Amino acid sequence: MRKLLFALPFAVLMVTGCNQSSADETAKAEEIIFRKEINTTNKRLTPEILWSFGRLSDAQVSPNGKSVLYGVTYYDIAKNKSNRELFVVDVKGGIPKRLTVSAEGEYGATWRPDGEKIGYLSAKSGSMQLWEMNPDGSDKTQITKIDGGVDNYIYSPTQKRILFTKDVKILETVADIYPDLPKSNGKIITDLMYRHWDRWEDESFSHLFVADYSNGKVGELLDIMKNEPYDSPLKPFGGVEELAWSPDGNTVAYTCKKKYGKEYTLSTNSDIYIYDIKTKETKNLTKENPGYDRYPVFSNNGRYLAYTSMEHDGFEADKERLFIIDLENGTKRQYMPNFDYNPSGLVWGNKDESIYFVAGVQATHQIYNLNLKDDMPKAVTKGQHDYHSVALADGILVGTKVSMVMPQEIYTVDASTGMETQLTTENEHILSKLDMPKVEKRWITTTDNKKMLTWVILPPNFDETKKYPAILYCEGGPQSPLSQFWSYRWNFSLMASNDYIIVAPNRRGVLAMGQEWTDQISKDNSGQAMRDLLAAIDVVKQEPYVDETKLGAIGASFGGFSVYWLAGNHNDRFKAFIAHCGVFNSEMEFVTTDESFFDYWEKGGAPWEKTNSIAQKSFADSPHNFVENWNTPILVIHGGLDFRIPYTQSMAAFNAAQLRGIPSEFLYFPTENHWVLSPQNGILWQRRFFNWLDKYLKE
Repeated sequence: MRKLLFALPFAVLMVTGCNQSSADETAKAEEIIFRKEINTTNKRLTPEILWSFGRLSDAQVSPNGKSVLYGVTYYDIAKNKSNRELFVVDVKGGIPKRLTVSAEGEYGATWRPDGEKIGYLSAKSGSMQLWEMNPDGSDKTQITKIDGGVDNYIYSPTQKRILFTKDVKILETVADIYPDLPKSNGKIITDLMYRHWDRWEDESFSHLFVADYSNGKVGELLDIMKNEPYDSPLKPFGGVEELAWSPDGNTVAYTCKKKYGKEYTLSTNSDIYIYDIKTKETKNLTKENPGYDRYPVFSNNGRYLAYTSMEHDGFEADKERLFIIDLENGTKRQYMPNFDYNPSGLVWGNKDESIYFVAGVQATHQIYNLNLKDDMPKAVTKGQHDYHSVALADGILVGTKVSMVMPQEIYTVDASTGMETQLTTENEHILSKLDMPKVEKRWITTTDNKKMLTWVILPPNFDETKKYPAILYCEGGPQSPLSQFWSYRWNFSLMASNDYIIVAPNRRGVLAMGQEWTDQISKDNSGQAMRDLLAAIDVVKQEPYVDETKLGAIGASFGGFSVYWLAGNHNDRFKAFIAHCGVFNSEMEFVTTDESFFDYWEKGGAPWEKTNSIAQKSFADSPHNFVENWNTPILVIHGGLDFRIPYTQSMAAFNAAQLRGIPSEFLYFPTENHWVLSPQNGILWQRRFFNWLDKYLKE
């Protein structure tokens, strides 16, 4: 049974925060972006309300297991800005205590190993530096003054050292080569991987630094990757989860893909490295494995190191396997080889006899426990939700959880019974004023006679005697989980609150349905996965409450590819399409994307490999080859800083629609990447999204 702890009103929390802050912070408190109150007359979720939710993240259990530290990001639409504040709550429940009140935001907060201080990153001094404060939020003190700032940090368990990450200039710039041209912004490019995700690669790389630490003082930084043109953590998404200290504080384990240029863009072969601080020697622990090796975690006694590993080079959606190395004798063992799902967020049990982790299984994410004497793990939790993390507290587990109808909150879980207790209610003051949709699970038979789990999201106050327009949601990836996620853009609750029925099939290729199901999309992007999408909408549209004359299809990334492909192959099923950052011309995308390994694996080869029948079929099935069949209005969206799928893909799709005389619109965001992250751009995205659907599915 859940125990709900209702959030304090805004004014009370502001006073609590001010009691923990300096006088100048108190004076500015009313200007700080913080929790929003909402007013709604129809109790429906809107884009503006969606951006009013506090976004809770990064739950950290105190060393004594008594408290949980976490951060919440708040957005101000008018200011087009965000702010992040820190809180702490007792694991037994109670009113969260606000620790910070500042306009700069606080990030990466962790407990110092002795529990007497909380470390965090802040740019208050002008660059991102490490600060510390007391557990009650008092005595905020800047600890570092590192040139250029730092990106990540981890205290050693002995509290004698700190591990930092920061960018280091390794390569020459144009100004180095031509000192008389200091104002030139030209780039001399002679190798691949010259841009990644949303930024152009420069002369700098993220390196690991170790420094002595004592009584709030940090010593000289030692670069343990000196002169190496490699990044750790892995970019663009890696963080402290790819780094680890040994319990004795003498060894650092880190993840790195020690490749450069063309070799880097063609490979996923990262490894786990060990750096010995005393000998200053680095050792590759996973040299024999050609795929991803990541997320090292030392056992409590320091003898063992757990990590996850993928078998194949170039396949980023390969099965994550759990390995443990005995550091005394070097032996390695793969655990639970018959568990067909991907473990993440590894946490050793107190006696090193078990490991807790989160895994996506059957389109939900649950907490599991593996007794190292057993072959298979046991599920600790169950239900229609996604756990994002798990940690050990005072005899219980602490995790963060979401669902399609609720943003992230912190829960405690009884490890033996799985009983959950909601610890935070960050957004209860908003959710209590809304009527939320209903989420149903359907099993639909595919064209090859398989059972496919499909989420059907029904509008609030659903009336089965009415007819509703329906939207087919095409998942991205192509390998990603279509689980019980909560999104601030592709939000099913928001879509359903606009009186649409959402059909979200776990088509071939998605994660959390077993590796065989995932593998079946590679080298067949336009095959069974597309038939799965059509099968789902064909079944659900037969429901008496669905208006089959008002169907739409939407999606982003591979979901955008799916929409473009369906636009030329849907046989008049749909009346409206929306494609965000999708691949339109597979051949052009192949030679313009940043990580080339991805398309080599998915397409089965390059477009110029004329004798490669698999690759030739993949490119023949590119959506742009079916434009002659387009006859349906389409909204196209893209970000200018998207280097995974360059925005010219959407330009080409929009131009093609215009030249074909098809009603179309191009929504372009010059400063956004593969996602849309700023508040006002997010609101604009939602407004044009629903304007398009309403125009063609309602009016």
